[in-house]
Amino acid sequence: MSADALLEARGVSRHFAVREGLLRSRPLRAVDSVDLSIRSGETLGIVGESGCGKSTLARLLLGLLTPSSGEVRFLGEPLAKQPKSIRKDIQIVFQDPYSSLNPRMTVGEIVERPLIVHHLGSAAERRQRVAELFNWVGLPRESVTRYPHEFSGGQRQRVAVARAIASRPKLIVADEPTSALDVSVQAKVLNLLKDLQDALGLTYVLISHDMRVVRHMCDRIAVMYLGRIVEQGPTEDVFQNPRHPYTRALLGAVPSMQRRRQRVRFAVEGEPPSPLSPPSGCHFHPRCAWAVEQCRLTSPTLRPLAADHLAACHLAEELS
Repeated sequence: MSADALLEARGVSRHFAVREGLLRSRPLRAVDSVDLSIRSGETLGIVGESGCGKSTLARLLLGLLTPSSGEVRFLGEPLAKQPKSIRKDIQIVFQDPYSSLNPRMTVGEIVERPLIVHHLGSAAERRQRVAELFNWVGLPRESVTRYPHEFSGGQRQRVAVARAIASRPKLIVADEPTSALDVSVQAKVLNLLKDLQDALGLTYVLISHDMRVVRHMCDRIAVMYLGRIVEQGPTEDVFQNPRHPYTRALLGAVPSMQRRRQRVRFAVEGEPPSPLSPPSGCHFHPRCAWAVEQCRLTSPTLRPLAADHLAACHLAEELS
């Protein structure tokens, strides 16, 4: 793990018991032995297909879920053992701005709420802070008395961003922050997040299934498949030289109107296996065109291949 890590996951797993009949249950491995390190000031992207465990991992990093095994550490200390006041340093922007804002509260009250919960400032100071936050996210100050239903989707997400930065956090987890928005406003919200990061020195964990968003926003990316990290590294290294077949498939599926060179498209057949009964060995081997007998028998470990570039594939060197 990095010595300058702000947040790190060490062997973090989360299993859910799924009932089968009245007396039996089976474990669903939503997150399976994940190691991650998030450095101060960077944006780490976590990508993968729907159902791969991205959002569950996000909630583990936030402390909203307790790991079945392993631990999450913030500023070098176990998150579970830190006082509740540490919550102000880790915030989240949820996927859906239509359901993440209380419809019975004005947007001013919504943004002020973290300040009240963490006892930050007097009433007058909080009102000034809310006005300042609305200015930061590009909303008029006079709109603080309006309700969420009076705003567009993009404006609601700006309110959610204002709420997230209200307590001056060190880390923000953004869980698919633009997927519920029209394409025309997605770029504006992403640019807002970038501008706030530069101005406030924020650290982001960005959950997404959109590789174009990840390339635009992230310094490093981690690719998840069936609860496991299968590749991680600097964004451009992963895009230019993917070392895992699943990463290649994700990149090959990105539409492009113009290509500087013809890219071979690596199709992935079939649906992801059920996390209730994952395949033996490498979880990806039933859908992998390069799979050999070793892939079926032995689970590959996430190992370094180049500077800060890791992959969990037996054939990673051959795929370079």
